[in-house]
Amino acid sequence: MHHSFDSSILCIEQENDIVTCAHALPASQVPRSTVQAPDTDPFYQPPTGFASKAPGTILNQRNITAALFGIVPVDVEAYQLLYRTTAINGSAIATVTTVFKPKNAKVDRFISFATAYDSSATKCQPSYVYQLGSPEPLNGLISSVELLVIEIYLALGYTVASPDYEGPDAAFGPGRLAGMGVLDGIRAVKSFKTLGLTDDPMVVGIGYSGGALATGWAASLQPKYASELNIKGWAQGGTPSNLTGTMYQIDDTAFSGFLPAAISGLLMPSAFGAELAPTVSKIITADGQKSLDITTSQCSIGDLAAFFERSIFDTSFQTLGADFVYDPIIQSVLKQNSMAVSKDETPTAPTFVYHATQDEVIPYDDAKTMVNSWCNWDANVKFTTYASGGHATTEIIGIPTVVEFVEDAFAGTIKSGCTTNTELGSILNPLALGVDLEPILLKLIDGLFHLGDQDSKVNSDPVGVLSTNL
Repeated sequence: MHHSFDSSILCIEQENDIVTCAHALPASQVPRSTVQAPDTDPFYQPPTGFASKAPGTILNQRNITAALFGIVPVDVEAYQLLYRTTAINGSAIATVTTVFKPKNAKVDRFISFATAYDSSATKCQPSYVYQLGSPEPLNGLISSVELLVIEIYLALGYTVASPDYEGPDAAFGPGRLAGMGVLDGIRAVKSFKTLGLTDDPMVVGIGYSGGALATGWAASLQPKYASELNIKGWAQGGTPSNLTGTMYQIDDTAFSGFLPAAISGLLMPSAFGAELAPTVSKIITADGQKSLDITTSQCSIGDLAAFFERSIFDTSFQTLGADFVYDPIIQSVLKQNSMAVSKDETPTAPTFVYHATQDEVIPYDDAKTMVNSWCNWDANVKFTTYASGGHATTEIIGIPTVVEFVEDAFAGTIKSGCTTNTELGSILNPLALGVDLEPILLKLIDGLFHLGDQDSKVNSDPVGVLSTNL
């Protein structure tokens, strides 16, 4: 596989065999002082009367200077679109998608990339983080990996849209909200004439972990919610398909900090706040409320540090203890956040699902159950099991296969029906995507080293390892 590499990372092999890599700067840059957080930036505020607009309608637009971690400009056209989407209760809300258009972009297709920002703090929204001058660069290894993945697709000539799928109040956890946010973001990009896209562009949606929660729900809801979209495929890995199963898996572990963040997300007004807040307010302790408050002011790495190896079932957090999940309101919300429980929420486009058996964050069995249900309902699913690797390492190891799926989906060459296979490898070939993409894959291989074999380094020191940039 050979591709022309045109992205912000430019590597040139000179006659003396010295390889020089540099970042190409765009012609103009946005001064740091002009970048405002979503809570204070007027761009994020929808105009009066927007609720009467159709979901996916563009409400505002702007050019931005895109940057990696707020400091390294990316040599692409970049735009942000404020668009109308839908809250859990069906009311209108507005959120933002960031669009990266590379030089020589394909005009008949684009990619929707749901990044795993896993936070209920609005300052962690991707649209803020992607801007040059943002002081919230989402520092961390996983963020570095996902930015490199976006770089891969830009290098392959794809326009990439990355939505703030958690909505205006950064509701982390509610799957239906995220799914509608992804779908309406696709609608907005499709109608954004500045991109020069064809009238009915093809789309493939991608997401891993928290991004797979958004992508999986988008795949599930698309046949009913956005049937007009020309979706050619969905790729989702490490999918949190069952919120209850994920909760039990990571409670009282190194990853338990995701749980207060998810509770905060479920409590947001655009999510289940109206029905859930009265119950939580009765049972939450002062210490528990403090933990929830922390999650609305910091990103995922901070959440992991603040609630390290703690339990939401402890009566120091909430008074019901282990009976917490049996409260009828809480049980109802948890059930509403399980994929593949209804036949009419089955993906109709080809779907690639991949998951590690030893995934220490998201239960493998939940993903397998999801796939089995979809296949029983005649979905077209390729399910790949990674027999070696943990949650984070599998995202990296799976990248070449995801890229292959994306290209096959756009080409329309994916066979119908359900297939399963197992991958034993735990390394990444630096030439897997061709020599021109080798610089990016070498960085990803460096990421595997930081994560350790089967996430061994992550499991021993998740905050320290995940805080590391490539």
